[in-house]
Amino acid sequence: MFEGNYCNLCGEKVITPKDRTFRTFLSNILIAVTFADNKFIKSLWLAVVNPGFISKEYAEGRRVNYIRPLQLFFILNLVYFLFPILQLFSSSLRTQMYYLFHSAMARNMVVNRLAEEGMSLAAFELMYNAKTTSMAKLLIVIFVLLASIPLSIIYRKKNRFFTDHTTLAVELACFNIFVNAILLSAILWAVNNILRWGQSGWEGYLNDTTLTIVFVSTNLYFLFRASRTFYAQKGKRLIVKCALGILGLFLALEVYRLILFFLTFYLI
Repeated sequence: MFEGNYCNLCGEKVITPKDRTFRTFLSNILIAVTFADNKFIKSLWLAVVNPGFISKEYAEGRRVNYIRPLQLFFILNLVYFLFPILQLFSSSLRTQMYYLFHSAMARNMVVNRLAEEGMSLAAFELMYNAKTTSMAKLLIVIFVLLASIPLSIIYRKKNRFFTDHTTLAVELACFNIFVNAILLSAILWAVNNILRWGQSGWEGYLNDTTLTIVFVSTNLYFLFRASRTFYAQKGKRLIVKCALGILGLFLALEVYRLILFFLTFYLI
C-alpha cells in the first residue's frame, strides 16, 4: 500500500473516477489533435532553429525533456498524410518521365504500358498522379532509411552508430515535412490570397523543379547546422562534408523517386 497519486515502485498514476469522465476523455483527444504538448513544441522548434540538437540529446541518452524524434516524425507525418499541403516527397509522371536520371527508362515503360492497354497518356497521367501522391505519403520512411546511408558514410565516427545516423535522418524528415510542406504551404496560401487580389498567382512557378531547389537549399542549412551540432565538424572539414552530405541526400531522394515510380507504376 502507498499514499498519493503515483506508485512509489513504477511511477504509474492511480486512476480515479475523474480520469474516466467523458470530459477528461475529450481533453486527451484535444491534446492529441492540437499537439498541445510542451515537449512537442519545444522539440519541433529545436529541429528548425538548431538542427541536430534533439538527435544529439537522444543519442547521448538525454531524452526526458524532448519528444523522441520518431514520435515527432509520426505526428508530422500524420498532418502530412491527412491535410492538403505541398507534397514535397511526391513526383508527377511528367517529372518521372523527363527530369530525373531514370527518365529514359520511365518513358519506355510508360510507352509500352500505353501500347499494351490502349490507353491515352492523359488518362494514364491522371491515374498515376493520384496514386503516386497517396503512395508518397506512405513511403517517407523509405527516404529516411536511404538518407541514413550517405550520412553514415560521410560522417563516419567511432562514437556514432548507424541508428544514430538514422535518428538524424528522422529529424531531417521532420524538418522537411514541417518547413518545406506545412510551413511553406501556409506561406503560399497567404501569398496566393494577396496575389489573387491583384489578379496574379504563383502556381505557374511552383513545380517539381522549384520544389527540388527549395529542398536542396533548406537541407543545406539543416546539414550545416547538424554537422556542427551532431557531428562536431569544424572549419574546412565542415564545408566539404556539407557539400558531400547534400549530394548524398540528393541521391537518396533520386533513389526514393525511382522506388516510388516502380511501386506506383505496378500498382495502377
